Amino acid sequence: MRALFLLTALLAGSALAQNVIPPPSQSAQGDVAVTIYNGSVALVQDTRQLDIPAGRSRQEFPDVSAQIRPETVTLAGNGVGIVEQNFDFDLLSPQALMEKAVGETITLVRTNPATGAEVRERARVLAANGGVVLQIGERIEVLRDDGLPVRVIFDRVPENLRARPTLSVTVQSERGGRRPVTLTYLSAGLGWSADYVALFDEANGRMDVQGWITLTNNSGTPYVNANTLLVAGAVGDDQQNQYGGRRGPIRQPGTETSGRERLADFYLYPLRERTTIANRQTKQVSFLDVHNTPAMRAYEYRNAWLGTTEQPQSANTVLRFSSSRDQGLGDALPAGTVRVYQRDARGNPQFVGESAIGHTPMGSQLGLVTGQAFDVKVRAVVERRERVNAERWRTTMRYTLTNARPNPVTVDLLQSGLWGDTRITQESMVSERRSADEALWHVPVPANGEASVTATFDTRY
Repeated sequence: MRALFLLTALLAGSALAQNVIPPPSQSAQGDVAVTIYNGSVALVQDTRQLDIPAGRSRQEFPDVSAQIRPETVTLAGNGVGIVEQNFDFDLLSPQALMEKAVGETITLVRTNPATGAEVRERARVLAANGGVVLQIGERIEVLRDDGLPVRVIFDRVPENLRARPTLSVTVQSERGGRRPVTLTYLSAGLGWSADYVALFDEANGRMDVQGWITLTNNSGTPYVNANTLLVAGAVGDDQQNQYGGRRGPIRQPGTETSGRERLADFYLYPLRERTTIANRQTKQVSFLDVHNTPAMRAYEYRNAWLGTTEQPQSANTVLRFSSSRDQGLGDALPAGTVRVYQRDARGNPQFVGESAIGHTPMGSQLGLVTGQAFDVKVRAVVERRERVNAERWRTTMRYTLTNARPNPVTVDLLQSGLWGDTRITQESMVSERRSADEALWHVPVPANGEASVTATFDTRY
């Protein structure tokens, strides 16, 4: 409604003179430390200098998080204890101001667009549900957008309407005087992840990787000049396997300990300098910069048990590299997204795919599926299936692999869905049994050519 929009012009005027609100540029926060965890949760520690009288008093803490978890609040100060606390999250806005004015009397100011003359009327607000209903003298009127300039003047701002998220705390103090008091609480709305930019040089088998910490603040409050610490790990979260049944990026977990600071089972990533994290802001800070690390492109295809395809399917394009100290990225990698680029014939970097990674120990071997190959295809066919006896089956599979690239490739062909007592009785190429339910063949496919693999399985089903 246009009339309600025009209420914002009033908020800087004399109607607010009775309630002094500090300008937004002046934060009420003190010395702030923010510890941000994966999963949109953060620990805020805010030390402020307060004049606290002896006995019981009410202390207000504006500029706390709008998504504060009040049950987690603690207050630490010399001789100070909490008696009661209230979190006022009903924030000042034109709409909220009008809703709080129901039953109260306001002043309407209408301006004649032809003459510029103003007409003022006192009106009682009857309702503000999807529109404003007023009683003006003996008549009932709806405040509507009729093209005429309308302003609304309020006599005061309600006490329970705050310009900023505010925590009110009743404290008991043994003595009076100015002292530091630390407010600590957990908040939702703050989170972080890692983003990696990889420039892959396929011809030389090398890669440059830039790692960015990406902070996001949707808590409703800025944190000014904050000492910021990031914790990599799932804190208090029974995290599910995000990769489901497909092959995840960690092909072999690392066993090397990173030199980074640790806390319990988590790695810590402190920002080098204090920073202001504005509300509704995404901020990026570099934490990894590695050049010329070994990397290679590979191809993988996984076939489900008894999987038959009418048409050839693309093999997955996989980028393989290590996070080890030697010949690798040399760090523990927080969960995030790796975006891969390659230079075209003109030397311009072009985006060629991306993949998510979980928290990855240092020394891990990784294989990121960045897309599906255009020129490398696989077709799997069940050639024969027969019952051997009441408990056993014999199944013969044929896998045909084609390569339209001008160079030879090797495809990791995986047959999944095998049982622990499955035996491969015949095969045209020696396989590896990487696990109880999976067989692997490293299949070389010539340039502009094809290859095939046959295998006979003895199974219970």
